[in-house]
Amino acid sequence: MISYEPLYKTMKEKNISTYRLINDFGVSRSLLDRLKHNKPISTVTLNDLCTFLDCRVEDILIYIKDES
Repeated sequence: MISYEPLYKTMKEKNISTYRLINDFGVSRSLLDRLKHNKPISTVTLNDLCTFLDCRVEDILIYIKDES
């Protein structure tokens, strides 16, 4: 499973709110909802988030092995 939990830590460290993502960078509310619920996003979107936050992929997501 992919978790976007690191994204919120990175946003906090860089002092970037979801409000700013929406208004300054044009991130949609539906994308934020997808991230909040750990739903899939495209690599283009991942690239955009890395650009907006000036960070690495590892600062946005983490892979968690399923316990099956």
